[in-house]
Amino acid sequence: MGLIARELEALGIPTISMTSAASITASANAPRGALLDFPLGHTAGRPNLPDEQIAIMRDVLGLYETVTESGTITPLNYTWPGDWKPEARAPIDHRSTRYDTPQYQSAADEKLAVERYGEAIACAVCVPTDVPTR
Repeated sequence: MGLIARELEALGIPTISMTSAASITASANAPRGALLDFPLGHTAGRPNLPDEQIAIMRDVLGLYETVTESGTITPLNYTWPGDWKPEARAPIDHRSTRYDTPQYQSAADEKLAVERYGEAIACAVCVPTDVPTR
């Protein structure tokens, strides 16, 4: 969004990027940023708390009057309840277990592969030169 914000600013339209990831906003060189130290996806506040969301928006809009230096990212004074960061930083991997042998979506896929290429089908790493691969 920093790239778009800079183009809008060049046209004379002031912008503020709301962010929960200061490093990303800084690297995109947004003209102004409002940092809410909440989990990603919650830069406008916590769900079902309209009073908090309105207060956050008022604080963000107030930055138009106070932020004068381009690239400034202003932390907002709100706290997400509990310690959410360890869970957010934990790697999430929903992929299937990986094996050295080919895996198929279904038995029908495996049957088709065997019919088309024979029983010698192997993974791309260990394919004999006479077995066709894709």
